[in-house]
Amino acid sequence: MTVGVALNVTDAGNQVDATVRLARQAAACGLRSAWFGQSFGADSPQLAAIVGREVPGLQVGTSAIPVFGRHPLLVSSQAQTAQAATHGRYHLGLALGTKYLTETGFGIPFERPIARLREFLIALRQLTETGAADFHGELLTASTPLPARVPGAESGVPVLVAAMGPQALRVSGELADGILPYLAGPRALAEHIVPAVTAAAEAAGRPAPRIVTLVSGVVTDHADAAREKFTEQLAFYEQIPSYARVVELSGGKRAGDVAVVGNEREVAAEVQRYRDAGATEVVFSGTDIAGDVDRQRTWALLGQLAG
Repeated sequence: MTVGVALNVTDAGNQVDATVRLARQAAACGLRSAWFGQSFGADSPQLAAIVGREVPGLQVGTSAIPVFGRHPLLVSSQAQTAQAATHGRYHLGLALGTKYLTETGFGIPFERPIARLREFLIALRQLTETGAADFHGELLTASTPLPARVPGAESGVPVLVAAMGPQALRVSGELADGILPYLAGPRALAEHIVPAVTAAAEAAGRPAPRIVTLVSGVVTDHADAAREKFTEQLAFYEQIPSYARVVELSGGKRAGDVAVVGNEREVAAEVQRYRDAGATEVVFSGTDIAGDVDRQRTWALLGQLAG
């Protein structure tokens, strides 16, 4: 069981330098992994590779790269390069993305997302496991007239998917190494998410999947104020059906309802609830929402729990 943190630096003079500094702090606190989101800014595999080189021993990962607007050949090159740079400590996270960001940003229709995810995973696994691909699907083609292996990445790249809906969980259980659920409370994990992805993996003859659960949370004495900030910050996700559904399955009405906020004892108890619900790894995000002092307080506790 590992405990990690998502790092999202946007207000620094140099995002890469600031992220490396934070990652060193996280490692010093005893945290085991650092994860990086993917938007239209910094390239998350590059950021993970740099951090992994600069902070030896820290596991690094992306959570998560949308499959729309990308191609398995390019993502494989990024992931293998990051894996070689970190000597086996890189974890690739993929996502379906959203209709709004896909169509607004890339100008391509958000159509047949589950079919695209399936084809993307089939082609990607060929590439990361063998260094070659010969895949011709309905939506994607991936073929390698030249070798696609990156020396130093021979151990392969763990592939996880930000899946929470029934169809995405089924595909992820069949073809990925695990999942990256977000805004999914212990109830949704235990009753819906973990059983579905585990059953799909078993049916496909694959090992039990990793459940890397991302949790918005902070240790603070100002719980009401922090939860209000989380509610404002996470409101965007309430407009996305998959997130709205998982919040409801978790027993919440607003996305902020599933944030983990409280003192050390209360937050530690919630982390244990996630473990009991089937989480193999817990990654906290938004730990800076109540200021730097509470961020450091949160990381100190999470480092203890990771140990």
